Amino acid sequence: LQLVQSGGGMVQPGGSLRLSCTGPQYTVTYSNIGWFRQAPGKEREAVSCITSGYTVTDSADFAKGRFTTSRDNDKNTVFLQMYGLKPEDSGVYYCAGVRTQAQRTCPMSPEAYDSWGQGTQVTVGS
Repeated sequence: LQLVQSGGGMVQPGGSLRLSCTGPQYTVTYSNIGWFRQAPGKEREAVSCITSGYTVTDSADFAKGRFTTSRDNDKNTVFLQMYGLKPEDSGVYYCAGVRTQAQRTCPMSPEAYDSWGQGTQVTVGS
């Protein structure tokens, strides 16, 4: 499962960004896809995930109410829409995937995924 990321960049506090994670045709729909981030000097942490098939999502507490994860099956793409960004949201964001049958829960642990995007930098600052 080859994942290609796009989006990211620099934004002022309170701003919005949308990250994209695109895979080969027909694969993203039947893959659990997770979003993770890593700030300098910190461990990689889970942001959100979306399940294979059923499109159920889960997110970390810090992301609830500010970040939305969605999937466009026609575009083979999963999106991470981020609102109300804060400086502490800065870091490299990665999407990760694992092909699986349709599921109603998705893992928030990086060890559960076997394919990773190239990462994209998000910088929140004035």
